[in-house]
Amino acid sequence: MIAAPDRTPLDRAFFDRPVLDVAPDLLGRVLVRKTAHGPIELRLTEVEAYAGPVDPGSHAYRGRTDRNAVMFGPPGHVYVYFTYGMWHCMNLVCGPEGTASAVLLRAGEITAGADLARKRRQTSRRDTDLAQGPARLATALDVDRALDGSDVCPSDPDSSPFQILTGAPPALHTVRNGPRTGVGGEGAAHPWRFWITADPTVSPYRPHAPRKRRS
Repeated sequence: MIAAPDRTPLDRAFFDRPVLDVAPDLLGRVLVRKTAHGPIELRLTEVEAYAGPVDPGSHAYRGRTDRNAVMFGPPGHVYVYFTYGMWHCMNLVCGPEGTASAVLLRAGEITAGADLARKRRQTSRRDTDLAQGPARLATALDVDRALDGSDVCPSDPDSSPFQILTGAPPALHTVRNGPRTGVGGEGAAHPWRFWITADPTVSPYRPHAPRKRRS
């Protein structure tokens, strides 16, 4: 018999570690998003690590701005950014305060509240598509910039729209890593994307595509 996922919340110490330790350790954990219509739960299956000022692929590489300020704060908080003028993406801040490292949540399996996720992702043909990719994940969980800075390790669970549960981490031999999706330049080769092998919710890998110059 397969044991049920552990419902114990992860504490702040879990996130107060180097980003390359936290990122793969998030696989199999359960993200709880509490909405006005009920909770949605997501088992994380794919993530990417971004190492702040030492990582050319990170939003924090060139320093602190109004947009990325949450990344420079304490670990265990949500960093949400808006991209391509239409999508939101969700990250979890980790490492000591000031290091500005974070883990992008790329994909996951909706394990509870799928009916709520489907209402927000009506173009999905299968439930495995609901959160397959960072923009889809944020859409399915109703995440936008209004939730930037939310605490995922609150002392009072009712005070935050999020919580991270211990879940059921995958066996080490099922975890793979490789280059991050869509990252170019100096950080293109960093093998900082982590995923669970053969999980149907993992998103397709796409290398960085340089923009064509106009003639």
